[in-house]
This record gives sequence, structure tokens and C-alpha cells, in this order.
Amino acid sequence: MKLGLQLGYWGADPIPNAPELIAVAEECGFSAVFTAESWGSDAYTPLAWWGAATSRIRLGTAVAQLSARPPTSLAMHALTLDHLSSGRHIVGLGVSGPQVVEGWYGEPFAKPLARTREYVQVVRDVLARADKVTNDGPHYPLPYPADGPGATGLGKPLKPITHPLRADLPIWLGAEGPKNIAQTAEIADGWLAIFFSLGLADQYNSWLDEGFARPGARRRREDFEVAATVQVVITDDVASAIERYRPSTALYVGGMGAKENNFHAELYKRMGYGDAVDEIVGLFLSGKKAEAMAAVPDEMVRETMLVGTIDEVRAQIKEWEAAGVTMLMVTARDTDTIRQLATLV
Repeated sequence: MKLGLQLGYWGADPIPNAPELIAVAEECGFSAVFTAESWGSDAYTPLAWWGAATSRIRLGTAVAQLSARPPTSLAMHALTLDHLSSGRHIVGLGVSGPQVVEGWYGEPFAKPLARTREYVQVVRDVLARADKVTNDGPHYPLPYPADGPGATGLGKPLKPITHPLRADLPIWLGAEGPKNIAQTAEIADGWLAIFFSLGLADQYNSWLDEGFARPGARRRREDFEVAATVQVVITDDVASAIERYRPSTALYVGGMGAKENNFHAELYKRMGYGDAVDEIVGLFLSGKKAEAMAAVPDEMVRETMLVGTIDEVRAQIKEWEAAGVTMLMVTARDTDTIRQLATLV
């Protein structure tokens, strides 16, 4: 089991003690630090800024949103950061959701699996630098079709001027549903699990195995990373820890999507919280956020947490490891917790 520090995306302001957290994580042997993006701070700028003060810890995006950049632009970001960090970059990608993709980026959300497959292939082609990059797919055609709307017909195939440091730079994908997880096992080097649950571990592993078994699959389980974002709280007061994270559970289930389309809500339904999810979504979308938080059952919050005394958390980590998780992406925001966690794996 490895440890990653998940700094996520910013709220109203930057994370004030991020440099200190990263320094201590590197000192304590954490494998990687990750940033994310929603519709505020981006994933790459903080990672480059903070990563400049490090020398060993890997630098990952978890996740960079597909619709934020064309695949060739993402590949430029990736090869640049990989050079600057001497080969420590991990590309973490995700499709986000229709509310963000269509509302913030002004792009259609349709066919997320097909878009992901095509996007990843273009990124790999850029990094391989074996030839000029072309793509006949419908989502990211390269060059742009000469008969396309607004085309000049002057586009030509190119390959990156800068030689990538690594052609096999690792690509990890965020995925929540069965088809997406299976595709992740087929085409990626790792899976970013945002809400891992031991109760669904058998399902997750069957979906991963489906992908590993496909012809041409890139990896096998032995060399594939399963990185799970998780809140780890070492405490004797479990009730207070649950209360602290109840609002974020309500937000993701009730507010990070529409009533008709919310991937996080669907995931919690698969965990067995269908009735609670329906109530939370209804309250949240009606503007009753306090009531939505109150409707989140304790066990629903604890489902995706590691919480308890040091010995209890150590035992829980062993359970997650046995279920196939290879890295815990912890959301620690103080150095004492980082130092404690480093003693547990």
C-alpha cells in the first residue's frame, strides 16, 4: 500500500499550507501528491508551482477534465511537467459531468466512454512521437476536416517539437460506473476511485477483470494502480468525524449533478442507499441544503472513510489493500495527520 496526498481543487481561496503539507508528505515517503479541478482553480498550475519545491514525490492530476483541453494540449502540459519534474508526472483524467461540461466548457457531454478512449489514444500518440499525430475519430479529429464548419483547409499533421521525456508516461482514469471502470482497466495504467467502498469491492474487481481480459489490454492487475481518494481520521470520537464529512457527502450526492444525471448519486445507490439518495437529492435541489445534510445516514458517510483509533485504521487499511487498493489518496490538511499515516503503511 502506498500513500498519496490529495489536495483537490481550491475553494474560495488557495490551500494556505499546501507547501508545508507537500514537504512533509515527501519527507514521510508519500508516493505522490495530486491536484484536481472543477470550475475554479486548474489542476496543472498549482502542481507545477508546488512541485518545483520537491525532488522525489510524484505529481499527479486527479483529475484533469477532458473538456478543459484538447488532447494535444493536455499532452503538451504533461510532457512539459514531466520534463520539469524529471519524470515524476502522473496524468489523471476524467470526463467530469454534463453540468460542468456543457455549463462551464460549452461542450457536449454525449458519449463519454468513446470520447475518453479517443482522447487517451491521441495523448499517447503525442507522447510516443513516432510520427505526425492524426486521428480519424469523430470527437478529436486531427487535422480538423477541411470541409468542417469554419475550416480553412490549411490544417496539417504535426508532432511535438519537444521530445517527451517518457513515451509511456502513466495515465490514470477517474471512473465510477461498470463500463467506465472496465474500459479504464483496458486502456489505462491506473484507476482513480473517488468513492471506494469495501461493500462494492467484488463488483469493482469483476469490472476491472473484464477490462484486463480484453484483447490488447494495456495492463494486468499486477502492474495496475488502484488509487482511492479517502478521508482518513485517526480519532476516538468517530461520531464527530462523521459529522465533519456529512456536508461533503450531501454535496456530492445531492448537488454535484442533476436529478436525472448524477454519477455520484448512482454510485451510492449501488452501495445500497437508494432511499437516502432520493431524499438527499430532492432536498438539495429544492434549496434545502441543511435538511439534505441531516438526511445523510451515518453509515453512508462512513462507507468511504477510514476512521477510528490508530489500530482500527491500520486494520481498515489492510482490508482495503486486500480488496485491491494499491494507493490511499488521503485528504489530510495537517502535518500531524500526514506523519501519523506514514507509520501505518
